[in-house]
Amino acid sequence: MNHLLDANTLIEAKNRYYGMAICPGYWQWLLLKNKALDLASIAPVKDELTKGHDELAEWAKENQEFFHSTTDKATQMAFAQIAGVVANQAPKMKVGAMDDFLAGADPWLIAKAMTTGATVVTHEVLNREAKRKFIIPNLCEQLNIPFLNTFELLHRLEARFVLPA
Repeated sequence: MNHLLDANTLIEAKNRYYGMAICPGYWQWLLLKNKALDLASIAPVKDELTKGHDELAEWAKENQEFFHSTTDKATQMAFAQIAGVVANQAPKMKVGAMDDFLAGADPWLIAKAMTTGATVVTHEVLNREAKRKFIIPNLCEQLNIPFLNTFELLHRLEARFVLPA
């Protein structure tokens, strides 16, 4: 896979601009690009999504193949490296920021990207001054992992949602 989607890209799409009833083509496009190995997400993101009781939770349950495992040895080793980077920065952050970050899907997303050479897709924005919480783009930048947002991804993969004439 070339791109790994953060949970916030799927949640924002569902809640705002690509609602499942408004733009079903977006969700079909995600699955087509997944089959073409252009994009995916990870099991910890699926776990976050399926805690809900909405149509996105159902979509995640119905499309398990979209979410790749993080139990492989390489991803586990990368997670340990990320945990070390986070631990080194924790004294400069708000109390509890490290625990919150390491308990979620974000470090696993970055770890999987490290091991597969994928680009992380997130709506989080680079903020080198962040002290309240660890931000995906900040860690990606430090670890030399490319990242972009949903709209940059759509342009990069030349997405087209066109109604038939």
